[in-house]
Amino acid sequence: MAALDWSQCPVVESVPGRRSGAWVFRGTRMPVATVFENLEAGASIEEIVEQFHVTPEQIRTVLEFAARSLDPPSVEVPTSTSNDARSL
Repeated sequence: MAALDWSQCPVVESVPGRRSGAWVFRGTRMPVATVFENLEAGASIEEIVEQFHVTPEQIRTVLEFAARSLDPPSVEVPTSTSNDARSL
């Protein structure tokens, strides 16, 4: 994942001396990268919440911020129903 400027995300902070200044959830030592690593490994948001003691809202805010920060290609994605997707 490309490095994002997390400075405008309200639920994270970078504190010198805490996790080497990595972006962490505000008031915690949990790196933001941990969310993405766990999702990539197949964990659900609920599992991350239970294991790392952050709220679903914090995770949602981080995911939404990351999605808005990415520069998506200008490709039109067709909408389909789940039945249509299975026929591909």
